This record gives sequence, C-alpha cells and structure tokens, in this order.
Amino acid sequence: MQVVELAAQEHFSPAKFQKVNIFDSPRMFCDIYCFEPGQSQTPHAHEGADKIYYVLEGKGTFSVGAEERELGPGLAVLCPPGEDHGVTNTSGQRLVVLVFMAPHP
Repeated sequence: MQVVELAAQEHFSPAKFQKVNIFDSPRMFCDIYCFEPGQSQTPHAHEGADKIYYVLEGKGTFSVGAEERELGPGLAVLCPPGEDHGVTNTSGQRLVVLVFMAPHP
C-alpha cells in the first residue's frame, strides 16, 4: 500500500508554482500544486481528461471556462475535458491544491 503524508511533500519556489507528483499511473495522476502569493497557473485545457482541484491550504481564484471563483480549504472544483482552467493565488498566504486528473494525458 502506498501512503503519502501530503504536508511533507509540499515544495515552494519564489520563481514559479511547484507541481509535486504524489501518485502516477497510466490511467491517472495525482499531484499537489504549491503556490506562493501572486503565483498562477496559466489557463489551459486538456482534451479527453477530467481534472479536479481540491484546496488543502490557503485561498485562490480558480477559473473554469468563463467562470471564476475564490475557493478555500475543503472546496473542490471540476474542470471538464476541453474547458480552459487555471489557478491564481490571490491571497497573501501560500496556497496548496490537490490535483487529480484522469485519464492520464
């Protein structure tokens, strides 16, 4: 059984947000994204794959398609295939997001 303590995997960089792989298979991946204040993920889309963002710590602005919303700990958002999506840490604190995507791109 693979067990991971997510908080121990967090990694931040002043240069850009960090993607830390937690689990990976040919069918899916699960990462944590670690954002310093002001850092963002450029909106992009994945054809044929669903993505879920789940906020672990902090607050950020999440965009999916034409919608934008600030989310905090315990909230999740679905990014359907082909929809532009992205994240911006608009708070003054660090933002940590659990990310799950299937099928693996």
